Amino acid sequence: MPASFSCMSFTIEKGREFMQALTDTTYTEKAGKRKNCFYRLGKDMKKNPILYLMILPVVAYYIIFHYVPMYGIQIAFKDFVPKLGFLGSPWVGLDHFTRFFSGYNFKNLLRNTLEISVYGLLVGFPIPILFALLLNYLPGKWFQKSVQMVSYAPNFISTVVMCGMITIFLAPDTGIINQLVKALGGKPVAFLSVPEFFKSIYVWTGVWQGMGFSSIIYISALSGVDYQIHEAAIIDGATKLQRILNIDIPSIAPTMIILLILSLGSIMGVGFEKIYLLQNPLNMSASDVISTYVYRVGLIDSDYSYSTAIGLFNSVINAFLLIIVNSVAKRFTSTSLW
Repeated sequence: MPASFSCMSFTIEKGREFMQALTDTTYTEKAGKRKNCFYRLGKDMKKNPILYLMILPVVAYYIIFHYVPMYGIQIAFKDFVPKLGFLGSPWVGLDHFTRFFSGYNFKNLLRNTLEISVYGLLVGFPIPILFALLLNYLPGKWFQKSVQMVSYAPNFISTVVMCGMITIFLAPDTGIINQLVKALGGKPVAFLSVPEFFKSIYVWTGVWQGMGFSSIIYISALSGVDYQIHEAAIIDGATKLQRILNIDIPSIAPTMIILLILSLGSIMGVGFEKIYLLQNPLNMSASDVISTYVYRVGLIDSDYSYSTAIGLFNSVINAFLLIIVNSVAKRFTSTSLW
């Protein structure tokens, strides 16, 4: 055997041994980390049993009502017949997804869902931040607390009552908005019957209702800013706007990023109740979204497999968006969900 060939065989053999040793070491390290993690968790549970007992109902809720029902997702790939059950229903593969994507209303549903979600995000995300910054600079604790209390109140109005208020206020004949329009010389408008107005009505009423409550987390973040930094900035002659831009906003930036990630991760999840209650045949072209369509085909038409497939598509898109946005945030900032 030539010396060069023998040397090459020896090198390859040594390379294999090195890679095997490296693999074994990596596996051992991972196993050690997992074992150490479980050990620390068990130790912490023994140390703080009351805290884990308090968490137990929440964990049980998510397991029973969120994870266990995932077993039923399989009907998205079957022609579900209640009599035959999950396992006995015939398999149809991706037929329900193909039916949805090729449907005449797919583009309209997707467009309405995205337009309402993006519109709501563009308007509803910055306003609570601005409101929290405004509250932070209001003079007098009593006045500040009073404004906070008044701004929180609309959040506790139920969706049904909220939609009733919107319908009454926007009524063509007796609504307060149309009364003002007539007082200014205009003609009454049936706002909820005009598709072009629906998205703005939905988004801006939602902002009014949730603005105060959504600002709580930003107010809490602002309260953690060291006031000595503000005092130093005031001594240096900084204005309120400069303090907001250079102290407050950088301090609450991690909170803003986390909430933005969560908002973008649920961009396909437009709320069902409010849209359904404000929906009518005249505004259907602008108000029909994926969630209301799932309700019609799933609960009214009893097409369970088709509606499950649509819901699964919606959830998968949200999951992908969450992963992508979180990865981008993690790459360009030091803040992310994981």
